[in-house]
Amino acid sequence: MGNSWFQFQQFRINQDRTAMKISTDAVLLGALAKKDDPAQILDIGTGTGVISLMLAQRYSNAKVLGIEIDLDAAEQAKENAEASVFSHRVEILQMPIQTFKTSQKFDLIVSNPPYFPDHLKSTDQKRNQALHTDQLSFEELLEKVKELLDQRGTFWVILPPRQMQDFVQLAEMKGLFPYEVNQVRDSAGKKVQREIVGFSFEQALSIQKEILIKDESGEAHESYRSVVKGFLLNF
Repeated sequence: MGNSWFQFQQFRINQDRTAMKISTDAVLLGALAKKDDPAQILDIGTGTGVISLMLAQRYSNAKVLGIEIDLDAAEQAKENAEASVFSHRVEILQMPIQTFKTSQKFDLIVSNPPYFPDHLKSTDQKRNQALHTDQLSFEELLEKVKELLDQRGTFWVILPPRQMQDFVQLAEMKGLFPYEVNQVRDSAGKKVQREIVGFSFEQALSIQKEILIKDESGEAHESYRSVVKGFLLNF
């Protein structure tokens, strides 16, 4: 998914000015994050705007706000949103989430956050910003979610399993509890590569699901197809 543009069924994403291109992570999060009939949705670290547009497609009554710290990415996300049929319901702001202030509460908050600590960096500063937690720590992210999430709302995030373990511990300390866990594997028998977790303020029993990207023949697995159906071409 590293081309300068990526065509979805209902919108197109240009990504030639963004450090982080569209990934399977973003597509899965955009397809799985959910809340019954949300009116206000917040996408923290929107990047190209893909998750914001997927959520606008899924929830036709919702207004979606994407926040992105990087100027080039924010401008491109805004252009992608404005070129889509969802333009009247998607807004992009360029700023750090830490400085975002509003009295608005959000029914659904999503984030595909940076998760590497401050080491092993590349020479690409924009990529470092998107990947490394020194610009947005887990604690800072969770503090803003706690501040902005409606009491009946849900918060969804995607991380590798090891980082998710730390994230869940921090979340529970702040009163946010996992209620659905989606484990993503490349194929049956492979280790879990990502976890997509839904949190709420209620202490509910966790639902656990599994998504396999490929089947034994190397084709898209049915569990993956069922998630991305309606978004990716040929699905």
